[in-house]
Amino acid sequence: MTSERDEDLFERLVDRQVLPGGTYLTFVRDTVVTGDGLQHSRDVVLHPGAVTVVAVLGDRRLLLVRQYRHPSGEVLLELPAGTLDMLDDGSIEQALPAAQRELFEETGYRAGSWRKLAEFFTAPGFASELMHLFLATDLTLDPSYQGPQPDERLKLEIMPFGDALSMAENGQVRDAKTLVGLLLVDRLAQRGEVRGLS
Repeated sequence: MTSERDEDLFERLVDRQVLPGGTYLTFVRDTVVTGDGLQHSRDVVLHPGAVTVVAVLGDRRLLLVRQYRHPSGEVLLELPAGTLDMLDDGSIEQALPAAQRELFEETGYRAGSWRKLAEFFTAPGFASELMHLFLATDLTLDPSYQGPQPDERLKLEIMPFGDALSMAENGQVRDAKTLVGLLLVDRLAQRGEVRGLS
């Protein structure tokens, strides 16, 4: 969302240096010029984007995963989520197929109904990651599911939506995308916009 009154806040990119980096992230040092004509350096993580899913069973229980996150040094309770894949032609995967894939890979469930709820930047101060938030309902467990991939060390946790919401409210949920998903779905449910939770 931009307006004329924000024109002086914009920064114009004048140079980009790609730094040695990781596997799916690109690290850059941008030189920008601000509205007052001054140059500044910005270290930025370029990210292809990601998806996260609020997956609700018919009995008001929610699918969550527990996994260790190295940067935080903690095991976090999170909504199923994952990074958008880079395709062979250099484009980035669409969000809905990615959300469907991640839900199955992390939980073994498939959803009959999907609704996109929001998009938000996870850390706009230094990263370009745009998170796509979905609500998945009409869930069924796929009998072919063999568990998470070996490189995905996580555990499925199924709990009542109200319990997960209480954990979010009392600080036991420390993952931002999970907080956003739980609180937004609760707000929508209070207004009667989410079946089965109001």
